Amino acid sequence: MALKKSDLYSSLWSSADELRGSMDASQYKDYVLTLLFVKYVSDKAKADPYALIEVPEDGSFDYLITLKGKPDVGEKVNVAIRKLAEANSLQGVINNADFDDPTKLGSGKDLQDRVSNLIGIFQDIDFTGSRAEGDDLLGDAYEYLMRHFATQSGKSKGQFYTPAEVSRVMSQLLQIPAGTPKSTTFYDPTCGSGSLLIKVADAAPNGLTIYGQENDNATWALARMNMILHGNETHEIVQGNTLADPKFREGDKLTTFDYLVANPPFSVKTWKNGVEKDYGRFDGFATPPDKNGDYAFLLHMVKSLKSTGRGAVILPHGVLFRGNSEAQIRKELIKRGYIKAIIGLPANLFYGTGIPACILVLDKKGATSRTGIFMIDASKGFEKDGQKNRLRPRDMRKIMDAYVRQADIDRFSRFVPNSEIEDAKNDYNLNIPRYIDSSKPEDIHDLRAHLQGGIPNRDLDDLQLYWDAFPGLREELFSPLRDGYSELKISKTDIESTVLGFSQYPVISSGTTDLVKSWWQANRAALEGIEGSTRPNDLSSDLGESLLESFRSHRLLDEYAVYEQLMSYWNTSMHDDVALIVGEGWDAAAKPRAARTWKDKNNKTKYEDAHLTFGTGAKAKRWVMDLIPPSYIIRRFFADGQAQLDQLTADFEAATQAVEDYLEEHAVEEGLLWEAVEDDKITATTVRNRLRAAKTEGADPDEIKALNHVASLFAAETAAKKAVKKATTKLEEQALAQYGKLTTDDIKKLVVDDKWGVTIEAGIEGELVAVVQRFTSRLCVLAERYEATVGQLEAEIEAVSVKVAGHLSAMGVDA
Repeated sequence: MALKKSDLYSSLWSSADELRGSMDASQYKDYVLTLLFVKYVSDKAKADPYALIEVPEDGSFDYLITLKGKPDVGEKVNVAIRKLAEANSLQGVINNADFDDPTKLGSGKDLQDRVSNLIGIFQDIDFTGSRAEGDDLLGDAYEYLMRHFATQSGKSKGQFYTPAEVSRVMSQLLQIPAGTPKSTTFYDPTCGSGSLLIKVADAAPNGLTIYGQENDNATWALARMNMILHGNETHEIVQGNTLADPKFREGDKLTTFDYLVANPPFSVKTWKNGVEKDYGRFDGFATPPDKNGDYAFLLHMVKSLKSTGRGAVILPHGVLFRGNSEAQIRKELIKRGYIKAIIGLPANLFYGTGIPACILVLDKKGATSRTGIFMIDASKGFEKDGQKNRLRPRDMRKIMDAYVRQADIDRFSRFVPNSEIEDAKNDYNLNIPRYIDSSKPEDIHDLRAHLQGGIPNRDLDDLQLYWDAFPGLREELFSPLRDGYSELKISKTDIESTVLGFSQYPVISSGTTDLVKSWWQANRAALEGIEGSTRPNDLSSDLGESLLESFRSHRLLDEYAVYEQLMSYWNTSMHDDVALIVGEGWDAAAKPRAARTWKDKNNKTKYEDAHLTFGTGAKAKRWVMDLIPPSYIIRRFFADGQAQLDQLTADFEAATQAVEDYLEEHAVEEGLLWEAVEDDKITATTVRNRLRAAKTEGADPDEIKALNHVASLFAAETAAKKAVKKATTKLEEQALAQYGKLTTDDIKKLVVDDKWGVTIEAGIEGELVAVVQRFTSRLCVLAERYEATVGQLEAEIEAVSVKVAGHLSAMGVDA
């Protein structure tokens, strides 16, 4: 069974949970990532005799499995990992975690169980087929762990990781041509865990020759493992201080590279420590200030680029506008034409700081003829993710589209000519708000409308997008009142129904549905043709590109909001499905499998969430359907059975309601059923007990009649519940049996049409509904805001005051 991304993530985080509480996240990541590495290279070595990583028999993960439960498991795991490290010159890279450390893992039996459980969590993961062509499942899992470790490590220890979304944007900004050979050099002077390097290398179809330097020893080790786990075994990642001791140099000059990316530490105050030579970094530039290293890193990168080199660098916004020597450096960079673009990012994206940052795109090719800088203010596009912000797929795509097209987009992007930057009012200040006003227009109240009534035409004109989409709607909703003002022709409570009932709304709605279906049909052959050689990421890219093009001319919907619907579904579900089909084929991927089991840290058996469960407890049969959940089988093949079950369920709910209604009326103090209440509740058992006693006592006939009636209601409810359970079991058994009868064509229809197609279509149609709701909500706000004039309100207040005075006078109170 091919490994799903979500399953792998769950297993990896379970391993972290095994250690959580005993140590800090910055420490336990070493244990989890080390075992991830050993398991991966061991599986790959078994599958590929020519694998670049040599795995000794007593340094393999299979050997670690034999150590589970042994008293000296921690010590022997250390020895095994050391042998793997020595066989591949990875000492100090993969053997930093001490699996025999009682201060972190406990002592005696606690350590033995914890290490054994960790091995057990990884034991059932199979990486032999985990990397579909062009889709790095393991690398994504590594990124997942790094992001979570960075989140839990906090501000002081999360700087080793650049968010994957930012890395992807930077990889695209470099615009590496498709035919670029692997020998092309690529460098990150502050590479951290290597995520930036890997994302850019993955964006180059033929790969790149990777070079990187990282100052922190533990983070350097993470980068080395990251490279190998991503299939970049021939990387050259070195450890050391880039400013004081750059490892990539030729004599006293820095080595130059074709491409470069970097996310250096922000505003380092001690950057000069140990710096005895500048290696030509500052030739022709002012020296950066002693207490801020931003421009020291930037000039190092500029110097490290070839004459035709291109780079992308993350820096704090301060580099765009700070003065003194930094202003001089910035002016010289602009004059030389080295800065091609600036992208302002949202605040709170990074784990080491909450301040907003920007991306500087450096490009020496054509620098002498560059006449300006392309600027993008992307600071408003993000989603909340816990305490941090994240770029959404729509945000990343909009940035790239604007950059590639050099598009002038209101409040978002524009090309700023050097003449404007050099003008005395700006004086080479690159602060983005000077050139792009991305602020949301203020919602201004109209004083004349408050005094005299009416809705300002200015506010209605701001809704021109909607009036263009629904010709004639404005005239149906509003009539002229006086110059510059209109009045609502209907009640404000009827606005939404009038818009939805307008003749053009079904045209827009059905047109949107037709557009989605047409786009889906155009991509059907590619979707049904998914096979072992399919590259999932290329497929998602093609789908996204064609969807954007299909909706660019839509009268109402933002194409990037539509794109978000596709990509969100791809990231949460569809990617797993495609990877499963690529790894196993349509038929095998659709087969039910037994739910996985594992032992938690208390040695208690845990079960994977199952789609179908027959029986209870340890003997229950639990089935998981990774590709096609049973609901899709039932909907297509057993619609009648589902309809019968729905009716039985409705009957059961009605029977339950009948019981509740009767009890509400009679199971009250001094009510006919009060004597059947025990411990503040009444059940079928308490009713039977009381009925028996009532007959013996010769109780009130009305009470006995009520008891008999409620007993019959309880019996009807029980019978209805049993009928639902029986029908449910029958339907689920039929669904399970149907999986064995599915043809390949059946499977493709179920997945492509019933699952993927319906979900994406519903998401896009929901986007249309949301847009129309925003429109009607705005109309209601305007209608309510100007519904009554100040004079009318004053008159109402006066009338109420007169009434209050009259009441007070009647009570003998002077107003």
